[in-house]
Order: sequence, then C-alpha cells, then structure tokens
Amino acid sequence: MHFFEAVRLALTTIRVQKLKSAFTLLGVCIGVMFLISVVSIVEGMGKYLEEDLIGKLIGVNTFELRSRPNINIGDVDEAQWEELRKRPRLDITDVPPVVRDLPADVKWYLSSEDQVSATSSVSSKPRQVRVLAVDGQYFEVKKLGVTAGRALSEQELARGEKAVVLGLDAAERLFPGLDPLGRDIRMGGVTYKVVGIAESQGKVFGMSFDNFLVASWRSPIRRLLNSRPNIVDAVAIQSPSDVAMKETMELVRATMRGVHQLRPGQKDDFSLQTADSALEFWNKIKRYLVLAGIALPAIGLVVGAIVIMNIMLVAVSERTREIGIRKALGARRRDIMAQFLIEASTLGTVGSAIGVGLGIGLAELLAALTPLPASVAPWSIVVGIALGAGVGIVSGVYPASRASRLDPIDALRQE
Repeated sequence: MHFFEAVRLALTTIRVQKLKSAFTLLGVCIGVMFLISVVSIVEGMGKYLEEDLIGKLIGVNTFELRSRPNINIGDVDEAQWEELRKRPRLDITDVPPVVRDLPADVKWYLSSEDQVSATSSVSSKPRQVRVLAVDGQYFEVKKLGVTAGRALSEQELARGEKAVVLGLDAAERLFPGLDPLGRDIRMGGVTYKVVGIAESQGKVFGMSFDNFLVASWRSPIRRLLNSRPNIVDAVAIQSPSDVAMKETMELVRATMRGVHQLRPGQKDDFSLQTADSALEFWNKIKRYLVLAGIALPAIGLVVGAIVIMNIMLVAVSERTREIGIRKALGARRRDIMAQFLIEASTLGTVGSAIGVGLGIGLAELLAALTPLPASVAPWSIVVGIALGAGVGIVSGVYPASRASRLDPIDALRQE
C-alpha cells in the first residue's frame, strides 16, 4: 500500500467513525492545545517585557547610571542587598564630571521620580501622579512627543521654571473634561503651569503609563521626590550604536570611580544598567517556562498515545481478515507494518493540527479577556505537529508489529 493511500484510508476511518475518532484524537489535541497556548503566553510576556516595559524604562542603546539597579528581578541574597543599601546615593555634583567626559554624539538626561499628590485649579481633590523631575535631553532620549501644547524647553529646564507636561491619564484625572493647557496644578504648596500634553505611552499588563507629569529637576518639585534635594535617582545616557554604548559605559565607569575615589580592587559603588542586564534574569526563567510549557502537556500526549494504541489494536483485531488477504496476495511484513504506522501517525497529526488551532484560539482569547499578552511562536506550531506525528508513530509500533506477525492462513479463517 502506498503512503498516500494509507493516509487516505486513515482519514476515511476518521470521517466514518467520527465519535470513536474524536475520543482517539482528544488526548493529543488537548496536549498540543496547551503546548501552543502556554508557549504563546510566555512568548507574549517576553515581547511585552523586551519591547514595552523595559523598552519604555530604558531606551535603545541607552544605559542608566544609578546608585543601585532600578530593575532587579534576579537572585539577590541578603549580603548583596546589604551592600546595595550601603551604597551612596547619586549626588548632583556627580553629574557634571560624567557629562563633561561624554562623546559629542551622546545624549543624556538626569531624573528623579516618585508618586506625588497633586491638585488642580478646577478640583481640590488630590490625585496621585508619578512625577518625573528631569534635566538635559529627556524628551529627545525618550522620544517623547506632545499631542497638544509644547515640551519643556532647554531654558525652562535649566532655569527650573514651574512648568509641567502632563501624561494623558494625569490630564484627564486632574482636569476631567477640560483643556488643561495654561491651567495650574499645585504640588507641595507650589503652583505649576501646564504647557503640554504628552503622547500616550500605552499600557503594560493593564497598567497605564500615562499617569505622569514631567517638570524641571531644578524646580522646587525635586524637594518632594527625595529626602535631600541634591539627590539624583538616575542619569540616562544614550549612544548612537550598541558598540558606542559599551565604550561610553567604560568611560562613565572610569569617571565615576575617580569621582568616588575608589581604589583599584574596590568594587563599583554605583550601577550601570542596560535593557539587556535588566532582561538577563527574565531570559533565564523564560527558558524554564518554555520547557515547562512543553513538559506539562506531555501528560495529555501520553494519554493520547495510550488511546491511539488501544484503538489501533482494536483496528488490527477488526481487520484481521483484510490483513490475511493482503498477505495472501503478496504483501510483505514491512508493508503491513508501514500501513498501520502511517494510519497511527495520521491520527496523531490530525489531532495535533486541531490542537494547534484550538491553542492559538485559546491564547488569543486569554489575550483579549485578561491583561496577559500572547504571541504565537511559529516554532511551537512545528513542534506541536511533530509531537502529534511522533506520538502516533510511537503508539502505533506495537499494533503494527502485531498485525505484521499475523499468519495469513489463520487470518483468513477469521470471520
């Protein structure tokens, strides 16, 4: 029997015996469905972290100078935490030597941030807003445009003007239904004028990135952000390329070690953090999650393999006379074995194909109904189909071997 003829016979069996085929394919179908959906969620979370969350916090070819890492999701023991806590905070006097040594094509900005209670000129009810006090080329490095009004000018940042740019959510919460431009907000007893509305920064896991305002670091707002007004939370530095960024990091490291008067052999008492270093731990746990996504559905695949093997044993029993006729007409043992292996693998492949479709649908449904992101990985589809076919072949070996060993005379006597 040719390959395609065996496949056609298997598909005909599935079509004629719909209920039995449905139960036969159920285990493989469920296993592959969960494989596709779990891998899609893990892939989606990875893309969200790499392109949205980390990308928004630390830009492309950008690193941050901080006293300690801002994003620390790796394994940190108590001794490391203690060492991080003892580090000196970045002082505004640390910044000029660093900026002075930067190449001409490198951009930078400094920032401090915290949640601050703000009231508007139209509502005395305080609203919590994430305040970013910045200096330098903040709007250029973050590529933060405005939808109305204007960004803070270089002169306003340098002079510490009491002007702010609001995020969309902050504008809506402080001035519901009104145009905020030219209106006043108060923070810490000081009045600031709204000069612009920033472009939307979107959401991550359902959390809005638009409940913020940007003000000059040199304005009185910085007194609300840190216990001492000369503290700077971070200096972000952006290079034109990845190679240039690594060279600039070494320049900054040398400058900061000189500023902090660290001797050779002493550890850095500051942190230089890139998006890659922030994602290092995530990439590690992502591999484990993908392996778990493949291993857990294996339970369904084992059940599917057992069901397919039982169904194929029943098929061998029901088709004993057919096997006898084929052998009497000259079919060899390997022909009979190949026939039943192809039928079993066809069952597994059809079950996995249905599972792929259901898995993609389940992942999209979860993405639509929950904050969990989903992104179907093409390799998971290939793995899912290959697993289904492999399960069919493995489960079909014993029934196919049993069929191939039947004696043609005894088989022909079967009714």
